[in-house]
Formats: sequence, C-alpha cells, structure tokens
Amino acid sequence: MDAAALAPGFADPVLDSQGVFRAVMEALARPGTPQRLALDLAPPAPLTPALAAIALTLADHEAPLWLDAPLAAAPAVAGWLRFHTGARIVADGREAAFALVSDPAALPPLDRFAPGEQAYPDRSTTLVLACERLDTERGLVLAGPGIRGVARLDAAPLPENFLARWRANGALFPRGVDLILAAGDRVVGLPRTTTIRE
Repeated sequence: MDAAALAPGFADPVLDSQGVFRAVMEALARPGTPQRLALDLAPPAPLTPALAAIALTLADHEAPLWLDAPLAAAPAVAGWLRFHTGARIVADGREAAFALVSDPAALPPLDRFAPGEQAYPDRSTTLVLACERLDTERGLVLAGPGIRGVARLDAAPLPENFLARWRANGALFPRGVDLILAAGDRVVGLPRTTTIRE
C-alpha cells in the first residue's frame, strides 16, 4: 500500500469525530449558518482536510463513498479512505451514501446520485463539496426550515446551472440529495428542504 494511504487520521478518533459530527448536524439543522471544524489532518492530495474529516466521521463499511474524477485519479485517496473508514469506494453515485467532490464546478448532475425512496427518503446520497469560498454576507438567498427569515450564501465554485439543478432536486421532496459545502475549516449545510433564489 502507498505510504500516503497510511497517513494518520484523527489524533483522537472518538473526540474528533464527535466534534465533526456535531458541526455537520448543526450545519444541516441551520442551513446557511457556517459551523467550524477542528481540523488537524494531512490526507493525501487532492483530498482536503475538511472532506477527509467529514468522511472519517460519516463513512463506514455500511456507508459507501463516491469520489469525483480528481479524487478517483489519486489512488492514495481511495487507499487512505478505505484504511481509515472501512468504506467501499463505488463508481456509481446512486450506490453511495456520501459523495466527495473536490471540484464542485464539474459536479455531475444531481440525478446521478441516490435521491432516496418515497418510503425511505433517508436512503439518499449526501454530497460533500470542497469549495474555495463560503461567504454568508451576500449571494444567494436561502429560505426554509432552520432559517429565521432568510440567509445568504456566496459559495464558489459551483456549476453554472446550480440553481436549476437545486430546484429540480427540491421538486423530488421528500426525496432528494442534501449538500454539505466545506471551505477551510467551515461547513455550511444545504438540506433538500432549503429553497434558493438569486
């Protein structure tokens, strides 16, 4: 196995994963409100510390991972994730519990991921996007459960047709995918219940 695949994971797996879990759950409960991640990871590139921390926390042998093209092209990334999480790496996004996206501008159509079932909408894919910027002072207008009034979000990069994709995703409710956007040590949640307008 490549030495990079054996790079350390969390220093304290229990406490570190609990902290990341709380931040991610709070981000999804309060869409558009950034939460902080305590990051002390050096995963193999191009896997960012934030994507790595979320994967270490949420993925396991029952929660497969899908990797976008830049991540899939780096064998050490899959090796590191398998070594630390036990998760299967799947080629079909519809089989994934979580999708790790290092290049959000090239995000595949959302219908290439599992939207869940009408009776089991939780059997959907959660997409984790590594953004370069998350600004909550301006940008898109968010509304919905967990948001008092409206929230703002300027995230980049995102696909050019992101709003159309998100509206189509919302039309599937109660099915649909959820998004977690990560930049640096901050995460913002966009659950399928959130509406977005310019």
